[in-house]
This record gives sequence, C-alpha cells and structure tokens, in this order.
Amino acid sequence: MKRAIISDIHSNLEAFEAVLADIDSQGIKEIYCLGDLVGYGPNPIECIDIIMKRAKICVLGNHDQATLFDPEGFNSGAERAIFWTRDQLENSSRVNEQLASSRWDFLGQLPRIHKEGDFVYVHGSPRNPLNEYVFQDDIYDERKMERLFSVVPKYSFQGHTHVPGVFTESREFFAPSDIDNRFTLAGKKAMINVGSVGQPRDRNPLACYVVLEDLTVNFRRVEYAIDVTMNKILAIPDLDHYLGERLKVGK
Repeated sequence: MKRAIISDIHSNLEAFEAVLADIDSQGIKEIYCLGDLVGYGPNPIECIDIIMKRAKICVLGNHDQATLFDPEGFNSGAERAIFWTRDQLENSSRVNEQLASSRWDFLGQLPRIHKEGDFVYVHGSPRNPLNEYVFQDDIYDERKMERLFSVVPKYSFQGHTHVPGVFTESREFFAPSDIDNRFTLAGKKAMINVGSVGQPRDRNPLACYVVLEDLTVNFRRVEYAIDVTMNKILAIPDLDHYLGERLKVGK
C-alpha cells in the first residue's frame, strides 16, 4: 500500500500543483485529503475541481464547512476569506451552472471522518473531527491526550494545525526533523499530523504532506512558487495581505 495524505490546501493552487507533481513522480495513485480545500488563498475553484478529480478519499474541514454555512469563531481575516470564497463559488454558476452546482454538492457530501481498519482519517482530531486542534504542547495535558487516544483505533491521520509531526500514546511529540522525516507505525497507537499543503505554520514555508507506504510514514516538503500565490492574494482587496505575506515564513 502506498498513498499520499494531504491536508489544508487552502486555495493555494501553486502549492497544490507542486505537491501533485511530487506525488505523480513517485507513481502514487491514491490520494487521501483531510480537508480545508478552501479558505485563505486565491484559487478555491481550481483546488476544488482538482480534488474532485484526483482524491480517492476526502473529509470535511472547518473552512469547507464555513463556506457551506457560516464561519463561526473565525478571526476577521479568515472570515473575510470565507465570504470571498463563497462569492467565487456562487459567481462561477454564470460560467457553468452545472459544474458550479457539482462543487457545492461535493463539499456538502464530504464526511467528517473516514475509517479503514486500524486507520482513521480526520481534519481536526479523532475526538472532534472538524474543530479540535491538537498542538505539540498538548503532550503536557495528560487528560486531553488520554481522551484523544481512547478513541483512536490504532493510527489517526489529521491536519488542522498546519504543523506536521507524530504524537505517541506515551505523550511524546516528534517533529519530522526529529525523526529524519520518517516514522514507522509499530503497533502502538499514534496520531500523525500531515502538515499543510497550502499554508505551513512550522516556520518552514515549503508545502508539506505525507506518503504512507505500508506502515512507514514519510514526511515530504516541496518547493513551490510562493511569490506567485502571495501576489495573487495581495491583488485581491477582500483577502487580508497577511494571508499572503505569512506564506514566505511558514507561520
């Protein structure tokens, strides 16, 4: 078994295309997406269209849900981006009403969780698939970690924080750099954050995703045209400039 697991594309077409090229160069056919196709970035329609064609499995992210309904609890920049994204999707019906409708249908039918034997795939956490953040400092919160691992069948893959790494049931966190970008699933429970394709926040601006081969997790980083994406964001009045500028520092 060899599959790519991606998350948090956030309408960043340049990063997404670069990651897809890296996936294709390895001959990987299966792509699992952990949500947040949209939000923050300038190309929501293109990213949704690609996912519709390429992903074998896709789960719902909180920004995807906010686009369908309302952005509750979002900061002002994220909220403005959601309303702008919604406008883009609605206005696309003028070009192709049927295709525009299929995008809404696709988002509306995304599950919150996908399970396959020992594996569970979510956006946020296995306990709260849509909205719960699991940060690396949470290893010091014994109660939270116990509750999280109590609902993990064996291995959980998730995103949402945009920070890649591995959480173990013994309350350890390993950043990819700590483990030479590779972790073997050896039978003990683990939660793997696959990082973000479109907006990394681990102070590394390169797009991030994971390749799962048998029981080995490989973290991969991919260069992309950050300036192109940033300049697109800066040119859109309804998108906060910070959403573009932060891409250069991975923060």
